[in-house]
Amino acid sequence: MAPRVLISDSLSPTAVQIFKDRGLEVDYQPNLGKDKDKLAEIIGNYDGLAIRSATKVTAKLLEKAPRLKVVGRAGIGVDNVDIPAATARGVIVMNTPFGNSITTAEHAVALMFATARDIPAADASTQAGKWEKNRFMGVEITGKTLGIIGCGNIGSIVADRGIGLRMRVIAFDPFLTPERAMELGVEKVDLDELLRRADFITLHTPLTDKTRNILSAENIAKTRKGVRIINCARGGLVDEAALRAALDSGHVAGAGFDVFVEEPATANPLFGHPNVVCTPHLGASTTEAQENVALQVAEQMSDYLTKGAVQNALNMPSISAEEAPKLTPFVKLAELLGSFAGQLTETGLVGVRLEYEGEVAKMNTRALTAAALAGLMKPLMDSVNMVSAPAVAKDRGIAVEEVRRDDQRTFDSLLRLTIKTERQERAVAGTVFSDGKPRIVEIKGIQMDAEFQPSMLYVTNKDKPGFIGNLGTVLGKAEINIATFAVGRTAPGEDAIALIGVDGVPGDDVIAAVGKLPNVLQVKPLRF
Repeated sequence: MAPRVLISDSLSPTAVQIFKDRGLEVDYQPNLGKDKDKLAEIIGNYDGLAIRSATKVTAKLLEKAPRLKVVGRAGIGVDNVDIPAATARGVIVMNTPFGNSITTAEHAVALMFATARDIPAADASTQAGKWEKNRFMGVEITGKTLGIIGCGNIGSIVADRGIGLRMRVIAFDPFLTPERAMELGVEKVDLDELLRRADFITLHTPLTDKTRNILSAENIAKTRKGVRIINCARGGLVDEAALRAALDSGHVAGAGFDVFVEEPATANPLFGHPNVVCTPHLGASTTEAQENVALQVAEQMSDYLTKGAVQNALNMPSISAEEAPKLTPFVKLAELLGSFAGQLTETGLVGVRLEYEGEVAKMNTRALTAAALAGLMKPLMDSVNMVSAPAVAKDRGIAVEEVRRDDQRTFDSLLRLTIKTERQERAVAGTVFSDGKPRIVEIKGIQMDAEFQPSMLYVTNKDKPGFIGNLGTVLGKAEINIATFAVGRTAPGEDAIALIGVDGVPGDDVIAAVGKLPNVLQVKPLRF
């Protein structure tokens, strides 16, 4: 059955067609997002949900959506999506961070011009029949210092435009490397220096606990007299009351705001000030941007639901459409190795180490680690998957470590999973052969070659004559057919392991009979 997608907010007809062209069933109900009860009533029928800002994806809604695999937000902001709740339920949350980047950057530059030359007030005055030429004395932008707080995707575009306007551009961004700053042509500075030097300050950073009120009363006081402040990013980055006080005192010469702490903003401390220009969250409001984000979210969701490709996900590692075919067999291997280890783990899990050797070390190992964690925890938590597993591990205090080694040893690619419990440490390793099938090649340091089967028996024993024959006799009497048989040992007469693929599911009586065989130390049924 083809995946089904619900579009609950207004989206471009071209985006709807993209879903259809990719073979997905689409239900386009652009006003449904405003009716939360009706949405909750039908959401359980869909694999994907495409939204804008009207639809609220809450924990309560997600409880009604057992089939849901992905939520796609046409736009960058996901304030209307409960990402932790989605992650806990294994639902990928995607956005489209690049579709409206140019539009938002251009709006910031437009507000910078508007505040520098009092354009809105001058327009209103002139159209009212006044000719107040001497009232609107502005400032030039050329030669001024532009301070950018947050020099990521949008901030870097603003920097480029500022340089084109012959401004001196300085940037504060903890994640901006010196190499990237040099490439952009900006000077990287700390926040205090930016506040001290900038003639114009524009914000382009997400709203987090660390960035909330980054322009506080204290920091606004550190700015140079006559500064102009632009915010097209997120309401809450600037203390609006403190900014109003600084505008009233004349310390801040002007402000251009497109975003506010409370939206829709029908009242705000900044409203009514003659040196403030406000717009109603228009940063992404161009025909080009609206079309771009709609097409992008349709393509991303379609690629995930049909190919397993993950792009611009906020709660899962990205997997491109190009790498998905090559990565998929190793995702399966990682999940199976995790499941193998999880089914053998009977005490508290405290740590996990993933070692990637050879070609697999060059792949998207974050996705592989997520798959291994999902397999590892699934025996105890049936609802866990690649999306939720890393968060579940973190919540439970399980330390996860990745080790990569590009050098090849016995195999072109090798994935080794080591789990640490309260009592012991156990390792299992596997690879993918040229036939695309995952294999176990090492258990607890013992070399072997075992195919995964839906039903298997894991037996540890002392390497003594007669074991294989006795085991075959017990299974034969129970009319259980052996599909595959792999053995390995540390040394003749020492510890040995047998991994047997069987047709059907052995009952408790069969497991007990195998456990009573001479020299058998442990027997464990496994299901994959």
